[in-house]
Amino acid sequence: MKIVVLDGYAENPGDLSWESLKALGDVKIYDRLSYEESPRIADAIGDAEIAITNKTPISRETMDRCPNLGFIAVLATGYNVVDTVCAKEKGISVSNVPVYGTRSVSQFTVALLLEACHRIGHHSESVRRGKWEQNADWCYWDYPLIELAGMTYGLLGCGNIGIYTAEIVKALGMHVIAYDARQTEEAKALGVEYVSLDELFARSDVLGLQMPLLPFNTGIINKENISKMKDGVILINNSRGQMVVEQDLADALNSGKIACAALDVVSSEPIRSDNPLLQAKNCILTPHISWATKQSRQRIMDATVENVRAFLAGSPINVVNR
Repeated sequence: MKIVVLDGYAENPGDLSWESLKALGDVKIYDRLSYEESPRIADAIGDAEIAITNKTPISRETMDRCPNLGFIAVLATGYNVVDTVCAKEKGISVSNVPVYGTRSVSQFTVALLLEACHRIGHHSESVRRGKWEQNADWCYWDYPLIELAGMTYGLLGCGNIGIYTAEIVKALGMHVIAYDARQTEEAKALGVEYVSLDELFARSDVLGLQMPLLPFNTGIINKENISKMKDGVILINNSRGQMVVEQDLADALNSGKIACAALDVVSSEPIRSDNPLLQAKNCILTPHISWATKQSRQRIMDATVENVRAFLAGSPINVVNR
């Protein structure tokens, strides 16, 4: 059984092992190929029966050129890089890793929030540049420092990650409100208050995006909805960059309508040099690493191996295109 890993480096830059996957077949691992449709992708898959991808796209054109392909395993929860409709037409099962980084992603959410409130990275660098040594007073701060207790954290989406985020911010003394079509007893037991979408925008002191990308929320952070928000709101996004109209967000940051945005995702990744958020005021950007703790990546590895093993046994699991 031939197995091809199309972009293995982000999942395993050397601190994990592929040996459990190699035990299942003849494995070829590429560190990276392309994040755009490319004939190289089909060439890399060749006559393999199994392709494993993280962010390398597998399109209809690629599948047309790979007639032996019977299974695609995605090293992530999101699987929009695969044309799942075409895969179903061709009888190709596509499996993902539905739960792996809940704690890591919620932890990173709060790290972004605390960075927005205290600018620890900036102040650390300013000390190293000599600003404290040369300061006339015994301390200084270059940005307003924000206490979160008593504020309202708004969750756009309250699934597993949202619930764990709610647990943490409640420990900081925040009230949590949420908009989600599916309301859970677990969230209600935590004291999460479900509200309408407009109420979420109007009441949140901090608005966190914690939803998968869906048609209704693509571009939902736009000029019209930003106008419904409080002046000085903080925006946190480590979900999907396509939920934000980036020029509208940049304009709101530059005007001060939004006090700070802390983002781990953008609409096109890696970020492009013309992204307006690179020049916006009070915008913290990290390179899509909420998921990337070693513990999370090990769970991805283990779950993907189980997905492949189940396919080989004739009973695929975590299939997203039945």
